[in-house]
Amino acid sequence: MNPRKIKAVMDKEIYHLLRDYRSLYLAFAIPLILILLFGYALSLDVDNIETVVVDYDGTDLSRDFIDHLDASSYFHVRAYLPSDALANRYLDRGLAMVAVVIPPHWTKDLRADRTAPLQILLDGSDPNFSNIARGYINSFVEMYNQKLLADFLNRQGMDTIKPPLEGRVRVWFNEDLESRNFIIPGIIAVIIMIVGAILTSLVIAREYENGTMETLKSLPLSAGELLAGKAIPYFFITLVNVLIAVLMGQVLFGIVMKSSFWLMIGASVVYILVALMLGLLISIVTKSQLVANQMAILITFLPSMLLSNFVFPVSNMPPALQLVTKIVPATYYIDILSGIYLKNLGMAHLWPNFAVLFTMAALLGFLSFTLLKREGL
Repeated sequence: MNPRKIKAVMDKEIYHLLRDYRSLYLAFAIPLILILLFGYALSLDVDNIETVVVDYDGTDLSRDFIDHLDASSYFHVRAYLPSDALANRYLDRGLAMVAVVIPPHWTKDLRADRTAPLQILLDGSDPNFSNIARGYINSFVEMYNQKLLADFLNRQGMDTIKPPLEGRVRVWFNEDLESRNFIIPGIIAVIIMIVGAILTSLVIAREYENGTMETLKSLPLSAGELLAGKAIPYFFITLVNVLIAVLMGQVLFGIVMKSSFWLMIGASVVYILVALMLGLLISIVTKSQLVANQMAILITFLPSMLLSNFVFPVSNMPPALQLVTKIVPATYYIDILSGIYLKNLGMAHLWPNFAVLFTMAALLGFLSFTLLKREGL
């Protein structure tokens, strides 16, 4: 390939970007907005669950139970209600997610060593949220039971019973259990697809719509030179967006990669090539900017969000859909980012994902080259 011819195509594409400055603004504005929205608005952490309490017992022990519940970082008691009917209305209107109803004579039953039931109502409209909240409230009740048992044994002058099984939990990789630590790195994959694939999906289709494709065919220009000249400007734009996303993640959210920065850049370069080649392939096949844009969103952006293990775990999907995720490039790139940001992994562990992305980039590039050759370049 002739570098001078590639540079001529690059210059043409750069001039178009400068004339159509809105596309350039889009290329840099959308990633910034996504980082801010996903970093601040999207959180999978469950804490400060809005809770209402109905205390029919009104004793020192029931008030102690409520105080311990409110002191927990997972629950926030927003209202003390006089009846369970009013608690139901709070749940119906979405003003609370949990309602705790303490029945009459609750303390009396406890101090008489009888079973003391406790009613807990959960808003199950969000199954994931309610399952986590149910786990929290069950753990809280179990801990309070242990406290009551310890107090009873102390009053009897007996030693506290030590359970035969003690689980010592240690969290690896994401010690703080904060969703931001994997959401921010994962959004980089979405940014690359938006800038790399969606914008490049328009470049060849634009030549067809403007009628300049025939002119390009008449020039001493090969298919490889045209592809390289069209892709290089968007490659650098996308790479700059990756660097901005990494910097914003560190400055705004304190998310620092544990492994090599250059390994992350290497993975990003390969993934950018996949995005660019996929966008160019869509542009060549569709020959229409409108159709190319819609197809790029369906093929690149949505799968990167939904089928890449980014927000929704692949293991929870049906087996047929799990097979589809194997052809989504973002699946492998997000796996690499997870290893670099959270697990401090090196190339020895990540090379299979690199190999898949290299293969995808080569295959997509070959298909784009072949189709352009058939067009007469």
